[in-house]
Amino acid sequence: MSFASALGLEFCQILTYAPLTPFVFGFATHYPIRRDNWLSRSLLYLAAGLVFTVIHVALKSATPYGFWDPEYHGWRSVLWNPHTHVFGVKWSVFPEQFLTALFDDIAGTFIPIVLAAHVVSYNRSLREREVRAVQLEGQLAKARLQALKSQLQPHFLFNTMHSISSLMLTDVRTADRMMTRLGDLLRMSLESAGTQITTFSRELEFVNCYLEIEKLRFAEKLTVTLDISPETLDASVPHLLLQPLVDNAVKHGISRLSTGGDIRIGVKRRADQLDIEISDNGPGFSKKEAIPSTGLGLTITRERLESIYGPDHTLELLSLTGGGTMARICIPFRAQAGRSSELSSF
Repeated sequence: MSFASALGLEFCQILTYAPLTPFVFGFATHYPIRRDNWLSRSLLYLAAGLVFTVIHVALKSATPYGFWDPEYHGWRSVLWNPHTHVFGVKWSVFPEQFLTALFDDIAGTFIPIVLAAHVVSYNRSLREREVRAVQLEGQLAKARLQALKSQLQPHFLFNTMHSISSLMLTDVRTADRMMTRLGDLLRMSLESAGTQITTFSRELEFVNCYLEIEKLRFAEKLTVTLDISPETLDASVPHLLLQPLVDNAVKHGISRLSTGGDIRIGVKRRADQLDIEISDNGPGFSKKEAIPSTGLGLTITRERLESIYGPDHTLELLSLTGGGTMARICIPFRAQAGRSSELSSF
């Protein structure tokens, strides 16, 4: 047998699988074998394998190397007789061709295509499950953050309403001004209802509005000092990050003083970290007295920071040596594109 004849024979045998491959691949993808259907699907695949063999034998037999013709001692097609130059189907060769090719076609080609389709389908479904798991995890984290934020909003609203109610019977005009500022505060809160991350400048506007209410309550007793690095105004921070800490300074620090009190807010960038310090000159805490780090506002703030930044953050309360308390937060510095708001004067 010449090399050209051997090459032609192999090409006619192998290339006739090509048009059948995408159909087998699609069939296996559409009807995968699973634990709950392996028996019925195995029978289905056996029938499909027989059909695959029949079609492949028909395609191969139509080629010039369809079968060996013992009469002329050469290869020929079942559709064309090159010796008589006559078209005609030689049906008698199909049973033998089918039985000869049955094992090779199913075991050597059909089953490998089916296995490849199952591997591809498994990898695809695995990636889809991973994507869905990541999406679900993100949705759960977002829902948890929103729930924590929703707990903070009535918390600061209750404290603000308490501040207003304390003036209703003594200074109605001041109480009315506080109600107006509370309306501004609620408007800003509603505008950021679905926001978890905001710019530091926007967060400063929010806490500024809250402190103006407290300044009306304490009059000249409360002053606020800002030490804000300009490059931090576009930093990304969690919404309602400052307000619980400032509220804690007012409640546990300024409200206990009989004389004037001062709250200091200092923010600076240190390499790739954002450092936030909120301190007051209140009575502070003695060594025997525990620092109140388990209040609702602080607890929720800790949980939110843990959800957003994981281990890449710190939140600590320090009792200052000269009196007073400091809340210190360190989070990753991430700049957010947007226009920085100017610092409002107190």
